[in-house]
Amino acid sequence: MQDFNDNPHKRYNILTGEWVLVSPHRTKRPWQGKNEEPAKFSQESYDSECYLCPTNTRANGEVNPDYKKPYSFTNDFAALLKEVPEVDFTDGLLKAKSESGICKVICFSPNHALTLPVMKVEEITDVVQLWQKEFLLLGELEGINYVQIFENKGAVMGCSNPHPHGQIWAQRSIPGEISKKTERQKEFWQTHKKSLLGAYLDQELAMKERILIENDDFVALVPYWAVWPYETMIIPRRKVKDISELTTTEAYNFAEIIKKLTTKYDNVFKTSFPYSAGIHQAPTDGGSYEEWHMHMSFYPPLLRSSTVKKFMVGYEMFADPQRDITAEQAAQKIRSQSDEHYTTVL
Repeated sequence: MQDFNDNPHKRYNILTGEWVLVSPHRTKRPWQGKNEEPAKFSQESYDSECYLCPTNTRANGEVNPDYKKPYSFTNDFAALLKEVPEVDFTDGLLKAKSESGICKVICFSPNHALTLPVMKVEEITDVVQLWQKEFLLLGELEGINYVQIFENKGAVMGCSNPHPHGQIWAQRSIPGEISKKTERQKEFWQTHKKSLLGAYLDQELAMKERILIENDDFVALVPYWAVWPYETMIIPRRKVKDISELTTTEAYNFAEIIKKLTTKYDNVFKTSFPYSAGIHQAPTDGGSYEEWHMHMSFYPPLLRSSTVKKFMVGYEMFADPQRDITAEQAAQKIRSQSDEHYTTVL
């Protein structure tokens, strides 16, 4: 395979049909831009001022139960509302239509200080099982056609509360990213009668360049077309269209690979590594979606250190996504990190 590690080039994203510009020579430029505050780990297992800690009162006056395992509730400041007047507006080139849905918060642990990499695999398995439960409950509701599970970790990614938590937004329309990925996977399935991500995973496993972690049921890798500096993806070996299809063993192995990957992330810059992570899976509108292969992506912003992040501006906003380090360089950096969290050996 041609070595692109020194010269600018473009890479194709098989899931979206889009291209990313890669400029590895730019890593040599000096940095005099903004430096972020490095993320720190909380030392307190309980914070009386935290809206998400057990037994505390939230902003809307409701009191959290004394929960011992992952806990979910409807977001007090939801971006989507369940009951919305039906509106479909068109005036020449101006179009709008109402959108409805449900937004939920998922507290990963009652312990305010725990993030995924420092939780036990069994505790993360409880999170995965709650994701499965919520996906099924929300996806079966009338008017819910897609369920997006995600986590924003760290203040630099807009997280408004340091208590370990994620969110689920379930909505009537199918988001644009899902529509693009459905189209690309369907085209490949109809032509080859095989999963697009399954075929891609076979090629990556044969090459080994971008593989990070493997277990019996999942593989973590840096996608060939990655945009963010240390972007990664977790792919099930078995083609499952959504998280509800994971067996008990697969749920545990999913939790295990999430722990190992996020541990390596923290070890890269010896910080609580920020990211946005999300699970892409088939819509819940009643279609068969036999082409769909569930996957989880992590988009971390850090570029050079715990204080220097990648800004998606200028060319990225007006043309195509662009990255500096290659996927192979990023994979080597992540792969070389210990499986033991750096805080346990300090």
